[in-house]
Amino acid sequence: MASPGFQSLVLAQRSAACGQRRADGLVGQDEMFRKLLVANRGEIALRVIESCRELGIRTVAVYSEVDRGSLPVQHADEAICIGPADARRSYLSPVAILSAATVTGADAVHPGYGFLAESAEFVEACEETGITFVGPPAEVMAKAGDKLLARREAEAVGVPVLPASGPLRTREEAERAAEELGYPLMIKAAGGGGGRGIRIIPDGERLRREFDLAKQEADAAFADPRLYLERHLVPARHIEVQILGDAFGNIVQWGERDCSVQRRHQKLVEEAPAPNLDEELRERIHEAAIRFARRVNYRGVGTVEFLLDVEGHFYFIELNARIQVEHPVSEALTGRNLVTEQIRIAAGERLGYSQADLAFSGHAIECRLNAEDPGEGFAPSIGRLAIRSLPGGHGVRLDTHIYHGMEVTPWYDPLLAKLITWGRTRDEARARMAGALARFEVEGIKTTRNLCQEIIASLPFARGEYTTDFLATIGTG
Repeated sequence: MASPGFQSLVLAQRSAACGQRRADGLVGQDEMFRKLLVANRGEIALRVIESCRELGIRTVAVYSEVDRGSLPVQHADEAICIGPADARRSYLSPVAILSAATVTGADAVHPGYGFLAESAEFVEACEETGITFVGPPAEVMAKAGDKLLARREAEAVGVPVLPASGPLRTREEAERAAEELGYPLMIKAAGGGGGRGIRIIPDGERLRREFDLAKQEADAAFADPRLYLERHLVPARHIEVQILGDAFGNIVQWGERDCSVQRRHQKLVEEAPAPNLDEELRERIHEAAIRFARRVNYRGVGTVEFLLDVEGHFYFIELNARIQVEHPVSEALTGRNLVTEQIRIAAGERLGYSQADLAFSGHAIECRLNAEDPGEGFAPSIGRLAIRSLPGGHGVRLDTHIYHGMEVTPWYDPLLAKLITWGRTRDEARARMAGALARFEVEGIKTTRNLCQEIIASLPFARGEYTTDFLATIGTG
């Protein structure tokens, strides 16, 4: 249940303290939701605003004080300040978000990714307040958010999982579990996700050194100190399946994505379909994702994630119960808008199509362009951004919230843009990506552009023969 007194706090209209809100724009239609609040920032907030415009839904952008001049604020029908730069007092505050929804009369909230997108407590609060959360119901979100519970659900329907311990409270318990499992291992936060809260443990000395720190970090990041150990599979590929489910039991998959190019367990380059994947194995991975989704009665847009070893064995690792950063590559293959599908499902509509109705075409690649310096261990890069050139053209898509003169701050995720290319073949998509990256030219900050160029041009990537330790093999990550 949401914390006591939550609704009264929401109705206190906390957002009024941030100043006046702006209202302008087109009049929405009396279809689906009347007004939707976008509980996020950056490129995903813009993406949701654009999809709502297609559906005839009015939008409310929320912003912290440092995001006052952002593009989502400029393009939404309304905008309202929800607090200071500190995300804990703005984008991560359920009270701030639902106060803004109440003040503006929004009947739905889209969380984007990150921030409150996978908070079961926030979903409960939305349900209690009578505001529709664009995503799974609280019960499903709780199952997805608890990685140990999700593992048990996968095992219950015969989806393979890696050997792992149960929840660990002390370092001594972890040492006993490690002896049974054998090294190398990973420490994982039971309430974690998105690659955060993971530590590689090659031996007992590292385990003794890292366990207490990992527990403190898990408690701080996820308000859940529980840890567990899981067998570290290396080399391996990271394969995820895009799923959609409606309230009527209809579930489909939009194919798989290969997300193996990672730094610090966070993705940098993604592509679909996964290269060099046997068709029979591909079908088994898809079927396992659907089986798991049915087990948890999944509703909304989500991703079932797997590790694939060199012998062709795959293992469930987690369910991400939200839209993914890399969702555009799946859109490129299907020709459909995943965000509008997400909103339609939340509004109670049926999917309206079966698996047999979906057609996939060509190949797509996405590069994440972050405000980071790869030469300095991916340290955040801040400053005033100047745009020299941006890519475009046939088969090229740029999802971004940047503008000339924008101040890049240290407060939030460093993602500046997502560059997506599509081609009839993988080689064509890769060639287009090389050209598009060359045209992404910004000054004033360091970015991952040059590293992405190196990756796309590398022989292992050209052959589709890379694993999750790929960046480490070229001296980065």
